[in-house]
Amino acid sequence: MKIGILGGGMCGLVAANALAGEHDVVMFEKMPFLGGCLASYHIDDYWIERYYHHCFSGDEQLFTLIRELGLWDKLEWREGSTGYFSGGTLYPLTTPLQILRWPELSFIDKVKLVSLTFRAKKTDLLSLDDIPAETYILEHLGPRIYSSFFEPLLRSKFGKNRSKVSAAWLISRIAIRSNRGVSGEHLGYLNGGFHQIIDKLEKSIINKGGIIHQQTPVTSLSRNDAHWEINGERVDVVLSTIPPTELATLAGITMPDIPYQGAACMTMGIERDVCKGVYWINMKDEGPYGAVVAHTNFVPKERYGEHIVYLASYFSGSVPVRLDQKMRDDFCSRFSLQEKDIHWSRMAIDPWAGPIYTTGYRSLIPAYEKHGIYLAGMFSEENYPERSMEGSIRAGTHIAQRIREKVH
Repeated sequence: MKIGILGGGMCGLVAANALAGEHDVVMFEKMPFLGGCLASYHIDDYWIERYYHHCFSGDEQLFTLIRELGLWDKLEWREGSTGYFSGGTLYPLTTPLQILRWPELSFIDKVKLVSLTFRAKKTDLLSLDDIPAETYILEHLGPRIYSSFFEPLLRSKFGKNRSKVSAAWLISRIAIRSNRGVSGEHLGYLNGGFHQIIDKLEKSIINKGGIIHQQTPVTSLSRNDAHWEINGERVDVVLSTIPPTELATLAGITMPDIPYQGAACMTMGIERDVCKGVYWINMKDEGPYGAVVAHTNFVPKERYGEHIVYLASYFSGSVPVRLDQKMRDDFCSRFSLQEKDIHWSRMAIDPWAGPIYTTGYRSLIPAYEKHGIYLAGMFSEENYPERSMEGSIRAGTHIAQRIREKVH
């Protein structure tokens, strides 16, 4: 059986690896690299992810995959510190004392936030699917906490769509980040970079006889009697991991209109740490990015020979004009950095970075098979209500099993 896979991100690679050898697998990836949002840059003698990445203690399928690929000894656990940039000041918010000293909220407000964090893991997320995050926070924590803490986070993540985002997404986001100690959040990283997972999967697929076409966008997909044709190549089964809206346009079929947003992420190698040792900084002040992620305040700088910082931004529609220069200029101004202190910078842009988890999103999740096409990806149930490496691995594993059962 010949299986054509659209998209070479984590979900597609996991599915291809599970099916290759047993079936003839051919993959089509539009970019000149694999991994999707988990792809990496090769800078001098090291690799660094194009988009910031870490994993969580509950990512069991990811850990299983890491073991299978012989990378278990590379997995390490580190402390991720956090901060908030407001009014031109960076406030570290990692230790209990730092949180108590934070002037943006009262002591009672902080107690409410802590209480929400403890409740998050026990909350029924399905019951929150139709409730806007904004409404939930206003009702449960009040307007001051919403305007001072949550509204800037939702604005930087979803922009004009922030009022549409469901409380299911927000509470799941809080729950997954509640594994904390007094020195920060417990987060995992693969020593040497997550690109090792992508490389191992690629080699495994090829060794099993699979074919991977990179820099090959799918321009035609059509049904011909009992088989399909992808770019004129005949296959028996199609697995699509691309956004359903893109698939609908490509194949001329009806698919759920799942809203997506784009991501623009600038990665920089810089001379010195300007983030006061903080790993993750949320920006309350408006600007061309919503978060600063100082990778080398999480993973030791000595592995790279320089400090590495991400500037993260999300967008709907087209990318803002000259966003890369605006990011650099703003960062240098806010964090007292000179242009000469920037060794290099790279801009990664993905217009289909991920779904927007609007209210009622669960009802939009497509079936695993529709119009004779198998579907899995960031839009799948396994990635609800927040996309992740773990969710994409589970989606790829699940869809491969369904295909295997169906075609036998």
